[in-house]
Amino acid sequence: MKFTLYGRAALGMLTGLFLSCNVLAQQDADLDALKLADQMTLPSESPSNWRVFTEGALGAAQQRATGSFQPEQRLSFDVQYDNSLSHDWRFMFADRMDVDNPAEPPYNHTINTIKETYLSWQADSDLMIDVGRINDRHGVASGYNPTDFLKTDAVRSEVSVDPASLKENRQGSVMVRVQSLSESSSTTLLYSPRITNQSNSVNMNDSSFSPDFGATNNQNRWILSYSNKVTHEFNPQVLVYQSDQLPVQLGLNMTSLLGDSTVIYGEWSGGHSPSLLVQAQRQLGLPYDDDTTFHQRLATGLTYTTTNKIALTAEFDYNGNGLTQLQTATIERHVHAFTGLYGLYSAWLSGAQEPSDKESAFFYLSWQDALINHLDLSAMQRWNINDGSRLAWMEARYHLTHSEFALQWQRYSGSEFSEFGATSQTQSWTLLGRFYF
Repeated sequence: MKFTLYGRAALGMLTGLFLSCNVLAQQDADLDALKLADQMTLPSESPSNWRVFTEGALGAAQQRATGSFQPEQRLSFDVQYDNSLSHDWRFMFADRMDVDNPAEPPYNHTINTIKETYLSWQADSDLMIDVGRINDRHGVASGYNPTDFLKTDAVRSEVSVDPASLKENRQGSVMVRVQSLSESSSTTLLYSPRITNQSNSVNMNDSSFSPDFGATNNQNRWILSYSNKVTHEFNPQVLVYQSDQLPVQLGLNMTSLLGDSTVIYGEWSGGHSPSLLVQAQRQLGLPYDDDTTFHQRLATGLTYTTTNKIALTAEFDYNGNGLTQLQTATIERHVHAFTGLYGLYSAWLSGAQEPSDKESAFFYLSWQDALINHLDLSAMQRWNINDGSRLAWMEARYHLTHSEFALQWQRYSGSEFSEFGATSQTQSWTLLGRFYF
């Protein structure tokens, strides 16, 4: 993949900088012209309904089996259109296409993700109805969201392990969503119908331009949520979720301010459900023993922000549906018999976006304008407390007016049958450029 566009962009940036310096020098020499320019009223630029960018990435991934580095390339196109058709109607469309040449098959694979396409009607001043494909997200935690009930199989093309990227670059579910708003509270009811009986986990549909309803609409689901602003610092949300495959699940989100620089949060969900291993076996058509019981899931942590734009997040995650000590011991004792099952289980977990074990920790650091203006630094680590495996990720991103450049690194470490040690790669490097139009 050739990135001659990068050189052109750099040359254009240097030329623009040179011309700008000449203009400033002329203005300093002519004080009257400068005063006249200060008195002029510049026309305001209305925001565009479009957001379009292309992104190119070059990198290399180290293979766990051989230790060698394999090159990886990606070219992405992202478009978003958000427009008010009238006073009461609004149309939203967001789509992303990724053309990959990864280190592992399939090579030169194109994946198109319909993130959102829906019509919104402002039926009344406090009532809104949305119909279409909507990326509806819930949860206040940073690393793991127990109340994000619609996240399963929503990611068609994983371009980054950063949680923000995973939440944004995923396909929405076809649904009807009704929202009622007041000054201090809001109530939302959504219904996502079954369009196909085939689950994405059973019949993986990764054709380039498939709508992939088997991932997002293979069962009937509904969510009722209510949030109330109790005080300026405290705003809880209660959720009720049910699907064809699970009984009623309850959810709770809470955030609170501690002073001017610290936010604490808690996210909980609970209900009767089988373990993740049994859910995976059921979805994959494998024999299983039903172990349905009441399980709880929790994510709690805090974010501290300094005066020089550094934000630090520390989070503890608990997944009651994760592997039990007995299941883990069985896998370790019968390595050969469970190799295939554990591989399928790990692949299913990746689509479900669930941690494999019960206890884990998440840490995230972001620093805006680090060292120099427009340079942002980010670092993340996921730590499986039960098996000791880790995922580390770091990024340096420099922002220009119509472009961004970033360098990313990530590493998976752990034993053979651990959450992050069972991956086919140990580490990878990626250099990318993004250009807005």
